[in-house]
Amino acid sequence: MEHALSPATLSELRRPRPYPAVSVLTPTHRREPENTQDPVRLRNVVAEAKKRLEHDPAVTRERRNDVVEQLDQALAEVDLTHAEDGLVIFAAPGEHQVWSLARPVPERVVLSDTFLTRNLVAAQAAERPFWVLSVSSDRVTLWNGGGDRVTEAHTGGFPLTRDRDNFDAERQERIGDLPSAFRDEDTRHFLRDADTALTRVLRTQLRPLYITGETAALSLLDEIGTVTKDATHIPHGGLAHGTPDSVWQAVRPLVAAEDQRNVDTVARRLETARGHKAFAAGVDEVRQNAQQGRIQLLAVEENYRTTVRADGGGAHLVPAKSGDLDVREDIVDEIVERCLDTGAEVRFVPDGTLGDARGIAGVLRY
Repeated sequence: MEHALSPATLSELRRPRPYPAVSVLTPTHRREPENTQDPVRLRNVVAEAKKRLEHDPAVTRERRNDVVEQLDQALAEVDLTHAEDGLVIFAAPGEHQVWSLARPVPERVVLSDTFLTRNLVAAQAAERPFWVLSVSSDRVTLWNGGGDRVTEAHTGGFPLTRDRDNFDAERQERIGDLPSAFRDEDTRHFLRDADTALTRVLRTQLRPLYITGETAALSLLDEIGTVTKDATHIPHGGLAHGTPDSVWQAVRPLVAAEDQRNVDTVARRLETARGHKAFAAGVDEVRQNAQQGRIQLLAVEENYRTTVRADGGGAHLVPAKSGDLDVREDIVDEIVERCLDTGAEVRFVPDGTLGDARGIAGVLRY
């Protein structure tokens, strides 16, 4: 199952497909007893997708059989033992993907000529993604961070490794058999190559960056690096060969502190916007400004959800119940995607942060 959404991946997901491109969404759960019903719900929603295909006169038999086979393959790839808060399956002729999200999604089936990506985009923004670069003299590992975990990233040529006969620099340094490997010219070239590779990654996926390594390694990066010298350094060796959990434990306090600084900054910017009459609050007002591309900063409380439908004239959103005609259960995710598409910053903040703004607020551009 996929977790990390890069700009290139999102662009690929958004391209038009031969009809039908099927999007299947279902909530999932991390713990018992809620997760006991997840397998049943998943099978039911996939069955609903197959039923929709069966009764759609625009879908030929050959294409229907192809997409049904893709749905079956996707279903076989789902691992609910590692479920998060939502699951998205995409299937189209000749392809399928399964995405696990750390954000709830409404249960729905959509047949179109594009995949429904708004929930992936909102989940990615809510996770506040970051990079961790773990450095040693023989291996440099890039970790993809977001939410409450890190996973090893296989992108941009990472992990970078080099082989040397009978070489264990970290062990030999600990027992005094070897001068610092980070004064070695080959190591300087190796870490310079890592800095260059990371520059290419950040060019397309810019995120906050943390670097772990021995003090000597971090000092060398300060000297020779470009993007790496400006990152947050964590003097903790051994993580280039470490586990995702060990890396997460090392960076977790700094990530939490940065999150709090971001929350404080968002609160100040919203308060300033109120004073300058450049403030929008509530899902209806924010949605209207988002559609016009006027949102500069969007703030959303982490667990804010609301179900709405358009009013009689279609100009405004009014509260609705799930199952009502023309209901929009993921309107918040829709707003998030629209704001990102128009260049806005999107920040998720703890519940209660926005006070009388009713869960969602924005700073306007003009």
